[in-house]
This record gives sequence, structure tokens and C-alpha cells, in this order.
Amino acid sequence: MVNYIKESYEELKNHVTWPTLAEAQREMVIVVVFSILFSLVIWGMDSFFEWIMALYFNFVK
Repeated sequence: MVNYIKESYEELKNHVTWPTLAEAQREMVIVVVFSILFSLVIWGMDSFFEWIMALYFNFVK
């Protein structure tokens, strides 16, 4: 187990290409923007289906 942790650390330290701070910030902004857009789409679809279900149940009454 100790050997695995040492080798994992060496792999991360020497063989992984880490993004620069500017690249990481840019990608974080992209993720945040798409997360907000996706959540708005989901909220809109949920509101639409809620409206449809309310119409249906009011019609059935």
C-alpha cells in the first residue's frame, strides 16, 4: 500500500501536465457558466411539466 502511494505521488508529480492558473480559471468559468445554463434549462422543463400536470389535473376534476 505504501509503495502504491509513493508511485502515485511520483506519477502525479513527474508525469502529469498540470494546467496553468490562467487555464484553470478559464475552464472553471466555462464549467460554472454551463452549469448555470443547464440548471436553468432543467428548471424551465420542470416548470413546464408542472404547468402541464396542473392543467391535466384541473381538467380531470
